[in-house]
Amino acid sequence: MRVSSSWRWQLSRAMRLALRWCRLCRPQRGGRGGGTKPWVSGRFLELWSYSKLLLKSLYFNSLSNSDTLLDCAFEPVYWIVDNVTRWFGVVFVTLVILLTTSVVVIIYLFVLPTILSAYPLHWVVWHLCCGHWLLVMVVFHYYKATTTSPGHPPKDKVHIPSVSICKKCITPKPARTHHCSICNTCVLKMDHHCPWLNNCVGHFNHRYFLSFCLYMTLGCIYCSISSRELFLEAYSAIESYYMTPPPMETLKGTTAHKCIIFLWVLTSSVAVALGGLTLWHVILISRGETSVERHINRKETKRLREKGKVFRNPYHHGNMNNWKLLLGVEKRTHWVTRVLLPSSHLPNGDGIMWDWTFSRRDPMAI
Repeated sequence: MRVSSSWRWQLSRAMRLALRWCRLCRPQRGGRGGGTKPWVSGRFLELWSYSKLLLKSLYFNSLSNSDTLLDCAFEPVYWIVDNVTRWFGVVFVTLVILLTTSVVVIIYLFVLPTILSAYPLHWVVWHLCCGHWLLVMVVFHYYKATTTSPGHPPKDKVHIPSVSICKKCITPKPARTHHCSICNTCVLKMDHHCPWLNNCVGHFNHRYFLSFCLYMTLGCIYCSISSRELFLEAYSAIESYYMTPPPMETLKGTTAHKCIIFLWVLTSSVAVALGGLTLWHVILISRGETSVERHINRKETKRLREKGKVFRNPYHHGNMNNWKLLLGVEKRTHWVTRVLLPSSHLPNGDGIMWDWTFSRRDPMAI
């Protein structure tokens, strides 16, 4: 009954608007002075103004501004980018696995035999322990970061602490929760959508993502430094290939030289690029904010500064306490068992309720 009445009301409203528009188009008899041009000009302007008002009534409201219009204009572009990113995530994950596997294979085939045959015993033990420890940490945290759900607000519960309503999901949105257009869902404490993980970085996998970035950077630095001498030898050998006459080299030797160069260039490049990203996230975590909150807090800081006020991040508990909260460190031994060793422990809290108390300096007794 309600749907039928609403449909009839919309139809009657459209008919009234059409009749009004036709009435404006109808010429009037007995114009002043017998002239038609002033009447045509005036009626045309009135018809044009009414047409613009009719068009604006279909989309304009008090919340419309230039940002809203730009979002509407670029909506097809956003849709294309989101869908391409979603499908290319599988390609990026495959690429990470293949490149990491290639580095491990090259090390086992060409770098490790050199270490075992030419290095002293204590250096051999160091390389075996350090290299395999970094490998285990990288593989474990990458697997957990890609397979662990970042966390989503419960849709079956209406009475949850929320600060707004998501205009896409039409569900309550708790604090620090944002909508991911690629995953098409809200994410608890969303940091960003990472195409290299094909997953969002949120409350439940933020620690895995950061640990993967950190240990991958350390692993690339370790490989780059360990293979530096081999790289210089391989580079000199490659240059000698262009001499006249070229030196006699076996297929195994040329393959080894090219693999060593590939290893050193790849690990050095990733160490620089990923190291910069890791440093940026280290700064954000020390400030108690995510990548999304960084942009929001900057705007809020500027807005309050113009009013003579100071913005304070309600989720900042101090540099060390921010790290303890993220890593789940509750006692001293956890720095070893939960940070330096693989651990699947859950983060503190549920991602819905957050401690906003400014006077609380030490959220955990350590």
